[in-house]
Amino acid sequence: MHPHVLPAAPQNGQPALPEHLAQAVWRGDAMGRVCSTVIPSGHHMLDAELPGGGWPCQSMTEVLLPQSAQAEWRLLNPALAQIVRQGGTVLLIAPPHTPHLPGLTKEGLRDDRLIRIDACTPAERLWATEQALKAGCVSAVLSWLPQVRPEQIRRLHACAAQHPGPLFVFRPAKAQADSSAAPLRVLLGLGPCPHPLQVQIVKRRGPMLDQPLSLPCWPAGLTPLLPADSLPTLLPTSLPPITSPISATHPATPDTPQAPSHHAALDRLATRESRALS
Repeated sequence: MHPHVLPAAPQNGQPALPEHLAQAVWRGDAMGRVCSTVIPSGHHMLDAELPGGGWPCQSMTEVLLPQSAQAEWRLLNPALAQIVRQGGTVLLIAPPHTPHLPGLTKEGLRDDRLIRIDACTPAERLWATEQALKAGCVSAVLSWLPQVRPEQIRRLHACAAQHPGPLFVFRPAKAQADSSAAPLRVLLGLGPCPHPLQVQIVKRRGPMLDQPLSLPCWPAGLTPLLPADSLPTLLPTSLPPITSPISATHPATPDTPQAPSHHAALDRLATRESRALS
């Protein structure tokens, strides 16, 4: 007979668990593990507070806004630009305003890598978001859902788990008091002049963060016009590369024209629309 192997002795007063269970347990006073790929946000202070060190893929992130179209592009541009450089496509569902394509291009978001869907009603927005997640033919999905209900958030969260990239859902700041299945929620605002980003992590798999993060991030065209003493002393370093699923799903050589893909028709439509708006 083989002797029975007992689990390791408890440490720090905590009961020991078998290894396969210990990996699945998250303790509320520790930063949670992320099983999927993460995309560096481009904001080093924020990455240090996000589980896994970036925006999670195969998951939903809620961005709560006191005013729509105020600062969400400044928050997400660095990560989205890296997705585009690696050949990915970004889908926008019902943005409240027409994106300013020349400005986004300066930030690294090429117009032929952006697709916009105009959806007028809450039902259309939800349907388009769910279908985009199930199709899996785009790298990142950004959806403005001001009237979404908690049960609909749960459904989208389940769909996001099957999508290889990140899902960002934008909601009004008053939704902070609502229950949400999203594992990551951030409240986004602006600080005093020159208006750095103010990011409060409302929910994460980790300990509570009481103070908001002040992120010195401005559009590239605006930075030369700001007072020198308002800029960070250290320029951000280049972002680490994204591993699969983004780069594996959309292989490409950086900064070169992309080969036609299975969503080339949508890309051509987005290009024609962007030229008309330019």
